[in-house]
Amino acid sequence: MTVDEQATQAPTGTPAPTGERADLLDVLAKHRHFLRFTTRDLTDEQAGLRTTASELCLGGLIKHVTSVERNWVDFILNGPSAMGDFTAMTEADWARRADEFRMLPGDTLAGVLAEYDEVARRTNDLVATLPDLGAAWPLPKAPWFEAETQWSARRVLMHIAAETAQHAGHADIIRESLDGAKSMG
Repeated sequence: MTVDEQATQAPTGTPAPTGERADLLDVLAKHRHFLRFTTRDLTDEQAGLRTTASELCLGGLIKHVTSVERNWVDFILNGPSAMGDFTAMTEADWARRADEFRMLPGDTLAGVLAEYDEVARRTNDLVATLPDLGAAWPLPKAPWFEAETQWSARRVLMHIAAETAQHAGHADIIRESLDGAKSMG
């Protein structure tokens, strides 16, 4: 069973999500599917190729979305300390962060996809079991966040879905540039 199919499944002993939670899981599953679909039938080498003016590659996009989703779920569970202070990052920290957009030596497409599946399962379980989607934390310090802003778990989950959808679009362009394959049409 794929993570997409598991999206509507609840953790063992938990009733299947309904209403808003089922909707969130459905949106996440749809956008994850489109992102993953761009890597169908590719080799590890192809997953690491840059095909546009951008520095993005398909494997790197999935690594990035995996990292973003993992970090935001940690934020839902533990607050801003789980993400750190982006205003205090060094050049070396930013360079390490840039590595999530590349296929590095030793990375495989199968490994990148397996890690994405594991993070998606964790998120799906959280959506199904979190007591309150309205629970909020202050955002971590970052130049792109307005100071003193709080996000609820609901808002974070919508952000994860939006980020996944945006990068699925990037991935579709990269894949079409690679070999003409499209997600739709």
